[in-house]
Amino acid sequence: MGNSLVKTQLKDVAGFLTSSISTFENFLNETTISQMEQQLSGDEAYYKLILSNLRKLLVYCEEGLDACSVILLSEPFQKATAEKTLYRIFHQCIEEFFSPKNDAWFEDSRSAYTGKNSIKFFKHVPESVQTLFQGLEGEFQRVREELEYYETDYRTKMIQSK
Repeated sequence: MGNSLVKTQLKDVAGFLTSSISTFENFLNETTISQMEQQLSGDEAYYKLILSNLRKLLVYCEEGLDACSVILLSEPFQKATAEKTLYRIFHQCIEEFFSPKNDAWFEDSRSAYTGKNSIKFFKHVPESVQTLFQGLEGEFQRVREELEYYETDYRTKMIQSK
């Protein structure tokens, strides 16, 4: 892939991360376990797990944005570093959004055929949590499709270099 294409993707991903960070921060700054319980009385431990995962996603997105910013400001443009960063963002931000390591929620792959949102929760969650995920999912899916190339390309390069 050419430098200009990778740089354009890096800028696009930086914009996506900026928007996602703002959305995560707004939700996390305004939401408490007590508020979630008021919206829907449920499993407090599960609510804590969801908020913990959202904080983790926020940190991953902030780290990804920082990396994008550094690379975009560097001269000359570091294509290999940019590709590695996009690969890391794909795994830490995108894949973690759809399928967190501690299984707080999961992706229903069949939803692509039904046109419904793919994030499903193991237990009932407040409307505010569902609204947050519904608002974020489309952009996460778009960026996922754009960055899937780096998943295979980066792994191929790593295997060939050994």
